Amino acid sequence: MSEATIRAAMVKWGRSMFERGLTSGSSGNISVKLDDGYLFTPTNSCLGFLEADRLSKLDAAGAPVSGDPPTKELPLHFAFYESRPEAGAVVHLHSTHATAVSCLKDVDPANALLPMTPYVVMRVGQVPVVPYTRPGSSEVAALIKETAPSAAVLLGNHGPVVSASDLDRAVFAIEELEEAARLSIVTRGLHVRYLDADAIAALRPS
Repeated sequence: MSEATIRAAMVKWGRSMFERGLTSGSSGNISVKLDDGYLFTPTNSCLGFLEADRLSKLDAAGAPVSGDPPTKELPLHFAFYESRPEAGAVVHLHSTHATAVSCLKDVDPANALLPMTPYVVMRVGQVPVVPYTRPGSSEVAALIKETAPSAAVLLGNHGPVVSASDLDRAVFAIEELEEAARLSIVTRGLHVRYLDADAIAALRPS
């Protein structure tokens, strides 16, 4: 896929997620790994109004090449790329229900979203919660790396982050994560029937 196509996809998906209320204002950020570096959404940019030629391009070492200054969440994104070799894109949002779950004191930090539907198992997997760090802090990197190989995490009191092999899959996964979080909130206190170990095993590639 050409860099121009990837830039257009970042603009398209950013607008789509913004217009569907998955992130608001200047929150959230996206990155994609290229053959010669990375593309990031710029700092303080709104995902609904990205411009392809203003996206931040960094070289393979993380040094700026072109475009506007990148998001301050570089340590978060690079932690995924460094600890998950298969990661080709990372999406971080402040979506309502996933962020709400990230603020709860009684979720399992090893897996905050229990397997209620097959789709969260297939597209997301386990979702650990990492302790709160200030947005943009380099301290988050070590915490993220500890959760590998999980493809997704909840940042404590902050929101969801998902990695995948490409941008389309990363967006689909973070959408599924948000839906799973919404279901966990609306069924909270009810007697939920979760998928059992056999059902989960049947969903995962052999």
